[in-house]
Amino acid sequence: MQPWEAIALGALQGVTELFPISSLGHSVVLPAVLGWRLDQHDPRFLAFLIATHLATAMVLFGFYARLWIGIIAGMLRSLRDRVIAPGDGEAKLGWLIVVATVPAGLIGLLFQERIQELFATPRVAAAFLALNGVALLGIEVLRRRAMAPDPAWPLRFGWARAVGVGLAQSFAFLPGISRTGATMGGALLGGLSHIDAARFAFLMATPIIGAAAVLKLPGLAVEGDPAVLATTGLGMLAAGVAAYLSVRFLDRYFRTDTLIPFGVYCVAAGGLSLLVLLTR
Repeated sequence: MQPWEAIALGALQGVTELFPISSLGHSVVLPAVLGWRLDQHDPRFLAFLIATHLATAMVLFGFYARLWIGIIAGMLRSLRDRVIAPGDGEAKLGWLIVVATVPAGLIGLLFQERIQELFATPRVAAAFLALNGVALLGIEVLRRRAMAPDPAWPLRFGWARAVGVGLAQSFAFLPGISRTGATMGGALLGGLSHIDAARFAFLMATPIIGAAAVLKLPGLAVEGDPAVLATTGLGMLAAGVAAYLSVRFLDRYFRTDTLIPFGVYCVAAGGLSLLVLLTR
C-alpha cells in the first residue's frame, strides 16, 4: 500500500464509519472501481482497516468524553446499589448500551469471518450498498412521527427495544450495510429522535469497534514490518481527523435533518458501482 493510498483509505474509513453509508462497503468497492492493486484478503490490509477503526473509536470516545464519564459513574452507582435508580438516566443509558451491544458482539464472534468470506467481494458489497440506501429510505417511511430530542429518553426506552437495536446493528457485518445506519434505523423505529438515535449509535459503536480492534491488532504489532507500521500510522491519523470532523458535523446535522440524503446517495453509489464492476 502506497502512503497516499493509506491516507485516502484512512480518511474514507473515518468518514464512512460514522456517516450511515458503510465503511466496509466503501473500502471494498472503491479500490475495485478505481483499479487500485490492493489485495483485500491480505492480513496486512485487514489489520490496516482494524487500526483505522481503532482511531475512529478513540475519536468517538474523546468527543463524548463527558457523557462517557457520566455513564461510567452511573453504572458504578447502579452496581454499588444493585439497582438502577428511577431517575438515573446515565446509569440506564450505560446498561442500554451493554444490552444493545450483546447481540452484535455474539454474532460477530460466531459468524463475522464466515459472513465476510462469503460476501466481501466488490460486486456483492456494491449490491448491499444500494440495499443499504433502500433500507434508509424505508426506515424514514416506516418510522413513527418525528420525535423531538429528549435528554431523558433512556428512562423511557425499554430493554426489548435495546435488544432490537442491537440486532439491527448486526446487519452491518454484511459489507455495504452501514453500522451507523442500521443502529440508527433500529433506534428510530423504537421511537427516538434523529439526534438521540445518532448519539446512541455513536456510543454503541465506541466499545464494539474498540474491542474488535484490541482483539485483532496484536497480529500487526507482532509482524513489526516498519513499512506496514508507517502506512498504518498514516491511515490511523487520517481516519482520526476525518472521524472528528464527521462526528462534529453529524452531531449538528441530525438535530434537524434525516437519513434521506444518505439513502439516495447509497442507492446511486451502489447501483453505479455495481454497473461498472459488472461491465468489466
